[in-house]
Amino acid sequence: MRSQSDNPRACAVVDLDAVRESVAALVARAGNAATMAVVKADGYGHGMLACARAALDAGATWLGVAVVEEALALRAAGLTVPVFAWLAAPGEPLADAVAADIDLSASAPWALEEIAAAARLVGRTARVHIKADTGLNRAGATEADWPSLCEAAAALTAEDVIDVAGVWSHFAFADSPGHPTVRAQIGRFTDAVTIAEKTGLRPQVRHLANSAATLVSPDAHFDLVRPGISVYGLSPGPDVGSPADFGLRPAMTLTARLALTKRVPAGSGVSYAHRYVTTAETTLALVPLGYADGVPRAAGNTAEVLLAGHRRRIAGTVCMDQFVVDAGDDLVRAGDEVILFGPGDRGEPTAQDWADALGTINYEIVTRVGARVPRGHLNPTVAQGRPS
Repeated sequence: MRSQSDNPRACAVVDLDAVRESVAALVARAGNAATMAVVKADGYGHGMLACARAALDAGATWLGVAVVEEALALRAAGLTVPVFAWLAAPGEPLADAVAADIDLSASAPWALEEIAAAARLVGRTARVHIKADTGLNRAGATEADWPSLCEAAAALTAEDVIDVAGVWSHFAFADSPGHPTVRAQIGRFTDAVTIAEKTGLRPQVRHLANSAATLVSPDAHFDLVRPGISVYGLSPGPDVGSPADFGLRPAMTLTARLALTKRVPAGSGVSYAHRYVTTAETTLALVPLGYADGVPRAAGNTAEVLLAGHRRRIAGTVCMDQFVVDAGDDLVRAGDEVILFGPGDRGEPTAQDWADALGTINYEIVTRVGARVPRGHLNPTVAQGRPS
């Protein structure tokens, strides 16, 4: 596969049609609920702006990000749909966010106070989603603190300083659909909404479902779902199912071009600390990607790549900028393509294969692909008035 990048060394090729297909499948799964495509962390490493536009093409009507800077970048790119940013520390530039009509999250009184101060500064009512901790024990107000957070939000709403646009929470075990916490969190979330309404709040959207819950827990959809990893065609976990089970198609293919090949004798130690030693005369192939580009150092002697039609395990230690593959007696040359991972259509490893080999999740594999690796986007289109 030739990328659309001008860099022949390496490229993360992202098929935007795959993003559209996956988002269309998620929108269909969401039923009557609206769909927020989560494009944080540069679109999980796939390119935030291009993927945001592709998601909107396919029927998403909201965009979700973690931090304000990401939300402001979406606005600067001309995207006018609702954008929700949920992670902030005290002192962040919330006035810029309020002025840009970005929905913000509040889990504690300090957040409400800073959002209200920002709203007063810019002379605009701020849209806020208050978050309940229903069991993840990360962000969100605890059961004990929730009533007071709702009351504080109601008071600011009465002043027309904020508009509580949403009530939300997040799952701990949605990628294990049979886990008892899933049902328990849905119940706690419903109770939290009831308490909010008793204080006089009338949220426009209630949202709890991540990728896994969007796919397999329809009773968690409420008014809005927030798929993340599945937007990019990956399953949120093996217990949920494979991408093909849900009409998802992995969007990213990470490729490189060999920088060097050479014959070495049996008994040759390879890369730092000689953690791989050749057992026969063989051809070594140098791949110009390393842990500075997001290839985990732990992938040495563990993860596989596709080279010359065969899967081959990385030979020895992954270095900062490069790693080595043992090509045996196959004819390989500098400039030949090596595929680290992709959708698997040509027999290459998938991001899930890498995750399984390294004992992690596919989210980490795709999001850690570094900025030094250019993104090439296939099948761009026009959405929101601007090209991908």
